[in-house]
Amino acid sequence: MSAATPEPSVTTAVVVGGGISGLLSALELAKAGRQVTVLEAGEAWGGCVGSHVVGGLTLDSGAESFATRSSAVADLAAELGIAGSIVAPHPGGAWVQLPEGARELPKTGVLGIPANPWDPEVRRTLGLAGSLRASLDRFLPSSVGTSAAITSVSALVRQRMGRRVLERLVEPVVGGVHSADPALLDVDMVAPGLRAGIRAHGSLAAAVAAQRRGTAPEGAKAGSAVAGLQGGMHTLITALVAELRHRGVTLSSVTRAESVARTADGWRVSAGERTYDAGLLVVALDGPSAVRLLQDAVPRLTAHRPDAGPDVKLVTLVVDLPELDRRPRGTGILVAPQTPGIQAKALTHATAKWDWLAAAAGPGTHIVRLSYGRGEGPRRTGGFDGQDASAALPGRGGQGPDDKELFAAALRDASALLTVPVTANDVLDWDVVGWGGVLPFAAVGHRQRVAEVRRVCAADGRLVMVGGWLAGNGLAAVIDDTKRQIADILR
Repeated sequence: MSAATPEPSVTTAVVVGGGISGLLSALELAKAGRQVTVLEAGEAWGGCVGSHVVGGLTLDSGAESFATRSSAVADLAAELGIAGSIVAPHPGGAWVQLPEGARELPKTGVLGIPANPWDPEVRRTLGLAGSLRASLDRFLPSSVGTSAAITSVSALVRQRMGRRVLERLVEPVVGGVHSADPALLDVDMVAPGLRAGIRAHGSLAAAVAAQRRGTAPEGAKAGSAVAGLQGGMHTLITALVAELRHRGVTLSSVTRAESVARTADGWRVSAGERTYDAGLLVVALDGPSAVRLLQDAVPRLTAHRPDAGPDVKLVTLVVDLPELDRRPRGTGILVAPQTPGIQAKALTHATAKWDWLAAAAGPGTHIVRLSYGRGEGPRRTGGFDGQDASAALPGRGGQGPDDKELFAAALRDASALLTVPVTANDVLDWDVVGWGGVLPFAAVGHRQRVAEVRRVCAADGRLVMVGGWLAGNGLAAVIDDTKRQIADILR
């Protein structure tokens, strides 16, 4: 579409942002018979579900698995014809690194919160005093931690189960998954339904057990309530883009939406010297970028601009190290923030986690991913889904002085966490991918902000905003929410 195209109507749509939420929006609109154009600022599609080549292997540069708590991702894979590629991780389980050493991560938890404080793995991690305090949860009134309109993950866990559960289990898990301090996160955003579960089942432990029920086989180890795709999660984007092209969707990369204006029939999006007119506008950017783009056309949104998430860097090492064949720390290890001497917040032993990747890498070759960056407070820069090129596009590393320092830190951390020396001589190739403000920052009170944003969009009638900052972290949440939002606007 351009300024010379026919007058826009409700049958035409422009989607700004080519991450998973933008691409899925385009698919849902195309299925409903809309003529759709997708504008993406970067060169690649998929945002956080990206890929890079390291050591001759095409690997995930962002998301490498999805939660199985809902069928959202599996349903999309089936729709795209790749359901047969869904694979479970190796049942090796995950670990947590504490100041006094490593422990197996308990198998029944939500955000690291145990379903049974007396489980042997939990007891070893918490100690007798910690398990005793956590078990008091069952005797507390269900109103404890649930009566306030808004509460943080930290406040809920501390009130119901105590400090040791918070520091030894929840902080490492939340830091690894959300790159944030649990004191900053709204529990209703990062664990929807958990507080309602306390009221329904009488305790936090029972609520956790209810949420975990059905998401993993009985007795499964920690980390098993996820799945992946053979070949990597980025193959989902490949299949999605192919389907969009098949349906005639116009995909325009390296096309930054610079401004949005209302027209008599809908919207006009300006991108450089080109304009795109449509009756329906979908904005699939990170929160700060989305509000900034729309602030002139929809000034009511300005007051609801969120803080960006923390900056995260992923260091990928491809190593020739047969000593790792024994999977010394299962599929990976999370790091408690108070652990001295380790900078990484988490390590994933990818070839121990995915059998298909181990086969592709070959005997003795291993892929290890370490993540760095943990939000300690609200941020003012950055983005999400790879749409704001000035802040959120993934940056390939491996050359700059900062990345070389990070590489050295990764070698030290990997050696300490895996209990196997990892030296520069063992490394066949490496890369650093930086995500500025990559994760949606679900700060306390963010749920109310999301509700206000959705009310503004609904009142407009021709505007939809989607993405992780609204839906919550994780592919399942983003896919569920995106489909729901597009279905609502089509109705």
